[in-house]
Amino acid sequence: MILDGQSSQAIAAAAQALQRGELVGLPTETVYGLAADAGNDAAVAKIFEAKGRPANHPLIVHVASAHGVARFASHVPDFAQKLIDAFWPGPLTLILPRRPDMAAVAAGGQNSVGLRCPSHPTAHAVLQSAETLGVLGVAAPSANLFGRVSPTTAAHVAGEFGESLLIVDGGACDVGIESTIVDCTRGAPVLLRPGVLTPQQLRAVCGVDVVVPVAVDADAPRASGTLASHYAPSAQVLLLDASQMQAALNQLAATAPEPTRVALWSRGPLQIHPALAARVVSCAMPKDPAACAHDLFAQLRDFDQQGVTQIWVERPPLAPEWDGVLDRLTRAATPAG
Repeated sequence: MILDGQSSQAIAAAAQALQRGELVGLPTETVYGLAADAGNDAAVAKIFEAKGRPANHPLIVHVASAHGVARFASHVPDFAQKLIDAFWPGPLTLILPRRPDMAAVAAGGQNSVGLRCPSHPTAHAVLQSAETLGVLGVAAPSANLFGRVSPTTAAHVAGEFGESLLIVDGGACDVGIESTIVDCTRGAPVLLRPGVLTPQQLRAVCGVDVVVPVAVDADAPRASGTLASHYAPSAQVLLLDASQMQAALNQLAATAPEPTRVALWSRGPLQIHPALAARVVSCAMPKDPAACAHDLFAQLRDFDQQGVTQIWVERPPLAPEWDGVLDRLTRAATPAG
């Protein structure tokens, strides 16, 4: 059931459903979340079951305001507080030491917890309304089956879980990719997942260099969306340079079997042989990183719906403002192990 997020009745219905221990499709500025009361272990377990997500893979807890941090975190370092003051509400998740009596199931059994305060007005209204009913925070991973493409519209969520799920429609998500995740449990900020906030932006606010691991860090807490294979559509995703895409197109025209259908997402024009006209779908990739992030998941879903067998994506530039897009595309292109 999809409810209008502009309606006060819809906000109240979502808050009441969360209080009852039910799941709710919730819009945020990043992607839509599959939400449950973070303090209700049975409700949180429903998220893992619905998504097919491993129970030791932690969920991010969303709070109505910065005041909610103290309910879940036992300590907030000074640099983390500066990040909260600057970027909340917004697309930033902080990993903090967890209070032992709070959100153990949502945290995947870890002694840390990921916390975020979303800026989407509908999410904010639901969180505030739920808080008055005793729901102190809401665990809400992306509202899709585990490892698949994240949803950025209410219709995407309904396509994943059907009409039985209560979904609050807040329109298309403004950001389009998940939040930046920063680990604040090791004395300095450590970037666990890139997003639209760059390390330079974070450092400028907190006054501390943000550590960007060059490889998997065994000391890092587990965090949402950091598996090698993630965000994948049904079609195979290939990341290619522009010249590689053109060469592959030329080869496709000469050798590909008839059933092969390919989608192209590139920043520049490509020459498509007339013989491929019926077998190639082409769409321009935005040249602005924020616009590209906004379109990314919706574009992958659209290509899937057109029945292509492969999606060829032009590799984004190697620049900090593109890191979030590159991260999602790299994981989408990585075969599941």
